Amino acid sequence: MRRKKIILYATSIFLVILILFKGFSSFYKPRAAPAQNIIQSKKVIYLTFDDGPSNVITDKVLDILKENNVHATFFLIGNQINGLENTVRRIHTEGHSIGLHTYTHKLKYIYANENNFIKEMLDCRNEINRVTGISPNIIRFPCGSRKYLNSNYLSKLHSYNFKIYDWNVETSDGINPKLSPYRQYMRAVKESKNLSQIVLLMHCGYANKNTCKALPKIIKYYKQKGYEFKTIKDDTPEIIQ
Repeated sequence: MRRKKIILYATSIFLVILILFKGFSSFYKPRAAPAQNIIQSKKVIYLTFDDGPSNVITDKVLDILKENNVHATFFLIGNQINGLENTVRRIHTEGHSIGLHTYTHKLKYIYANENNFIKEMLDCRNEINRVTGISPNIIRFPCGSRKYLNSNYLSKLHSYNFKIYDWNVETSDGINPKLSPYRQYMRAVKESKNLSQIVLLMHCGYANKNTCKALPKIIKYYKQKGYEFKTIKDDTPEIIQ
């Protein structure tokens, strides 16, 4: 009998608690969590040109950039600057950025050891400084950094304040300067699908006449796709592929 009373008493208490809880929950409705805003990454393109300066071609590239009101980054070879100082000054004064692409571009020498490579970059920077008064720290490995870079080497380069900039799209005009303007354009377009940040590798050396022919159409395509054209500067995050 006593056991039944205890069970009955416990059941009554449980029912009272249940009724109170339901009443409270109907009165209090937690505020829904705010919807998260999905921020789309800005679409940015860095037009980059290696192997300049060169007579005629680099100036033609600069003319096209000026006509289209966009800016680019030029990775220059130091020993090609002598005699083309006006072209280098033009790159600087027209708002483009300048990077280091070694002094001689002789692969066997510059990649023989790390010290050779660093000296080449320092000599290139000194030559650019002689002409423009600036001392850029942005560098590009000839043929890209992938085969040569490791964590210790990267730390060593950082100790000289160098920052590395590879690419994720290219027109292949460095491998084959005679590649048709159409083929160059198609490579620049197809390789960029679904990329919000593009570093496009092109060249402005003596043999890159077809690059000049492809460039206006490439610029037009990226403008129509809503990309913002930017230059690589010392504060641009490194781009290492």
